[in-house]
Amino acid sequence: MIKSMNIAWWVQRWAELTPDKPAILFEDQTISYKALCRRADRTSCWLQSIGIEKGDRVAVMLNNCPEFLDLFLACSRLGAIFVPINFRITSVELDYFITNCRPRLFIHGDGFADVVNALALESYLPPMMIAVVGQAQFNTRVFDYVEQTQKFDGKRAFLTRSLGPADPEEPQVIMYTSGTTGQPKGAVLSHRKTFFNCLNADIFFKLHSSDIMLIFLPLFHSGGLFIQAAPIFYKGATIVLHRKFDPLMVYKDIEKYRVTKFLGVPTVYRELLKVDVQNRRDISSLRVCAGGGEKLTEDLIKKCAQAGLAFRQIMGQTETSILLWASEKDPLKKPGTVGRPVFHAEVCILDDRGKVAAPGEIGEIVVRGSIMMKEYWQDPVKTEETIKNGYLHTGDLARMDEDGFFYLVGRAGDMYISGGENVYPAEVEKVLKLHPDIEDVAVVGMPDEIWGETGYAFVIPSPGASLTPADVIVMCHGKLAKYKWPKKVIFKTEFPRTSLGKVRKTGLS
Repeated sequence: MIKSMNIAWWVQRWAELTPDKPAILFEDQTISYKALCRRADRTSCWLQSIGIEKGDRVAVMLNNCPEFLDLFLACSRLGAIFVPINFRITSVELDYFITNCRPRLFIHGDGFADVVNALALESYLPPMMIAVVGQAQFNTRVFDYVEQTQKFDGKRAFLTRSLGPADPEEPQVIMYTSGTTGQPKGAVLSHRKTFFNCLNADIFFKLHSSDIMLIFLPLFHSGGLFIQAAPIFYKGATIVLHRKFDPLMVYKDIEKYRVTKFLGVPTVYRELLKVDVQNRRDISSLRVCAGGGEKLTEDLIKKCAQAGLAFRQIMGQTETSILLWASEKDPLKKPGTVGRPVFHAEVCILDDRGKVAAPGEIGEIVVRGSIMMKEYWQDPVKTEETIKNGYLHTGDLARMDEDGFFYLVGRAGDMYISGGENVYPAEVEKVLKLHPDIEDVAVVGMPDEIWGETGYAFVIPSPGASLTPADVIVMCHGKLAKYKWPKKVIFKTEFPRTSLGKVRKTGLS
């Protein structure tokens, strides 16, 4: 058993080395590393007592809370596969996830009664056990998670060689993609992947055991779990955990706990900037603010820097976690860049022939190495489409300059062909976002009788702005070839988005 690649082992070691060090600060709770290890142990014992074995799936639908991390650690200790589920989903989507991963145990919070009760979970095959964190009454017989685990307080799980993770390539997590196009896919992530993601995050954040990491991104996604929580446990540092994002609470806790680092998506930074200056707090303790989830505009980067939120940029996906990173200075020296490859991975751009693209040439970002997922759960066809010749194909189109900096062009699935010419929506969006009265824009290729496809620009005007379609189109003059100009401009008040803030373009019409 290679314990050093198991997150449960890291927490156990820190519990031995720095037992009283705070591991998690959550609402009115301070959970030390010793207490966190004890919580993970009792959860492991309970899982064993109900028959959870190595390879069994344990699905968890919870808000950000210590119980989420207890279960993550316990599954890692036992070799069970942890399946975090987006708590913002509908009953139809929940049915899809459960049917796809077939968990032995499903644990959810008491705030999701309406979604859960809409499904006859007791009739699912194969049968699964159900537990709830909280007090709500559900239609079917369930375990009370807190009551059940308390019975094993102070006890440690009985581990055998066959039960614990004996191979770092064994599955640790099935994490579902955001599903911006088509059905979400379950990316199978190994213990080795988590370990090397932590090494990359360690370098990127310049982590130290004295760090205080604020986490408000949902733990059911890679950003919260693998880029923040897991690396903090690896370093023996401290997490300040929020149930959800609240801009006023973010400012308050940065000052209260002297937070040194956090990660947010562009939507988060926009909301932080909207807070009146008099309602902001002392954020001088911050050393690193990271941004990811979608491309960051130069305007947003500058406004954040002026507000004391100068940040480093990352780009990644569920299947790989962090792929590219940029320092605070890189976007100023290289406007529009999404950074250079992380240390522990081989990242490059391949052209249409599968050859490494020359500088300036557009191709697809691919990656190989220890940060790759193993496969898509129960989907060999999608797995073979994504992993070819040892490379994981990200679906992101980009070019690289002579210095190794990557520049996103768009998604392979977003590209459309107008009059025989390739059009990359991200290129058009970048130009339109230069308009001072445009808050956000999404360009989508639509069928056209003459050109095959043309672009529709969906635009969210800035508050109080008075925009016309002509005002939007004029931005393209002299900046884009005419075939790239949107044929139609449609104004919106908001966009459908994934839980990480990415625009769900399939929902635009």
